[in-house]
Amino acid sequence: MSIPKVVNKDGRKMLLVDDHPFILLSGEAHNSVSSSLPWMEPVWEKMRDLHLNSLLLAVSWQMIEPQEGVFRFDVVDGLIDQARAHGLKLGLLWFGSWKNASCSYAPDWVKTDPRRFPRAEQEKGSPFFYADFHGFRMPNTTLSAFCEETTRCDARAFAALCRHLKEYDTDHTVILIQVENETGLLGAARDHSDAADEKFAEKVPEELIRALKAHEGSLAPDLREALSRRSGDTWGEVFGSAADEVFMAWYTAKHVEAVAAAGKAEYPLPMYVNCWLVQGLQPGQYPSGGPVDRMMEVWQAAAPSVDWFAPDIYVPDFCGTCDAYTKLNNPLFIPETALHGGAAARLIYAVGHHHALCFAPFGIEDIGSLTDTSLGAAVGMDTSDAALRSLMDRDTYARINRLLGQMIPLLTSAYGTPRLQAVIHERPEENEMRFGSVAISAAFAIPGQPAAPGACLALETEEHDFYLLGYRCMPGIRSLDPGHPYAEFLTIEEGEFMDGRWTPSGILNGDEEHLRIDQPTLLKFRVHLLG
Repeated sequence: MSIPKVVNKDGRKMLLVDDHPFILLSGEAHNSVSSSLPWMEPVWEKMRDLHLNSLLLAVSWQMIEPQEGVFRFDVVDGLIDQARAHGLKLGLLWFGSWKNASCSYAPDWVKTDPRRFPRAEQEKGSPFFYADFHGFRMPNTTLSAFCEETTRCDARAFAALCRHLKEYDTDHTVILIQVENETGLLGAARDHSDAADEKFAEKVPEELIRALKAHEGSLAPDLREALSRRSGDTWGEVFGSAADEVFMAWYTAKHVEAVAAAGKAEYPLPMYVNCWLVQGLQPGQYPSGGPVDRMMEVWQAAAPSVDWFAPDIYVPDFCGTCDAYTKLNNPLFIPETALHGGAAARLIYAVGHHHALCFAPFGIEDIGSLTDTSLGAAVGMDTSDAALRSLMDRDTYARINRLLGQMIPLLTSAYGTPRLQAVIHERPEENEMRFGSVAISAAFAIPGQPAAPGACLALETEEHDFYLLGYRCMPGIRSLDPGHPYAEFLTIEEGEFMDGRWTPSGILNGDEEHLRIDQPTLLKFRVHLLG
């Protein structure tokens, strides 16, 4: 079979695995667990019990090149073997020069040679600072994006990994790779090292100016205004107050492009980058230079080998973040998100509304435990999110993954079309899905009571024929045809797919026709219009 690849379908990107469209119903394991095969042993059964079809695991530069030029892939091979034995696909996360805007996963021989591999300087001469995350002081230092030797060695190691995957993973257990992790600089809007200062004084590359002008309609307002008022050719003269962040984004993306291109030259798997979102008012309060949505146009110009940009969502505005990451024909791919009581509803919504390629809560092996909520502040999560006060029920999450997994061929056949839609409790004002002459709505709260996390997905297979996946909602129908103003359900079947075939478990009628769905439920029904 062909290696996994990205194709365009109905104007949007689709992931093909084993020559078939694929949705990663996934999770990301804690970062260091994949450094040890014994540590991973108990994780696999948990993933199968959750009905996941894939798992995202870290593979670090430190792991594969502990001595310069000496590569070892025993752990990587073991992870592939374990995943294959449990019937799961893998997404590998390359922790090279960056992991959460730091260099903690670089090899010792890199970290202990600052002359050869200099660090970024938040202030001139200062490559180290403490970041304040909601009362936690966390030390931070990172490699400079302006060191050609760092880029060369990072790219060499990544190319070696990809070359080995091509040789060892002949059945394509590994289906994609994340290149670096949450890139950028904390503590300052730009690197103030001598090498960075020299670049900052140079002219802005014309290829960047042309690319931004080609996407003026999607640019952040301050960038669009800066381009129209540019007073010269240097970074400060072109971009004004946004210059530091654009500058860092360009050169950070250039480093990532060199790494990704070196890997793809060996083995062209789909590759993406993830992002620590904007939190705080100024770049540096979040990693400056990372692929935040306002920098996506810059990254797209600088890193053409990157197939998509992926948000790590730990902020309350889940829906708004998803919206922001679907511009520029970017598919929604969520490699990390908070694992709390709202995760199940968000999974349904991401697949049904945004036709997502992946939904992967972080720390998936701890689902349903106290660490889901207690870890938030320590990793800089916005703890004002009310959803953090609830836990995700393991059985509920497993059932939703099972139902969605059975439907992947049907779902992906509708990706990029209005035949697949979803609504969620987080946007109660957008609770109706319209399919030609039929509207399907979902209420998420009993009058006078707050809405619990819920979602409703509807898929139209033929005119007036639907599948509906509901969770904590009350679906309803109405006619949009003035000539036939009344709508009624015909036969409503509850069931699921078994070996690709719809298998009803029962028929709903009478009192049960007034649907109130608490637990994840899959229905098949036809709507009749009359009047």
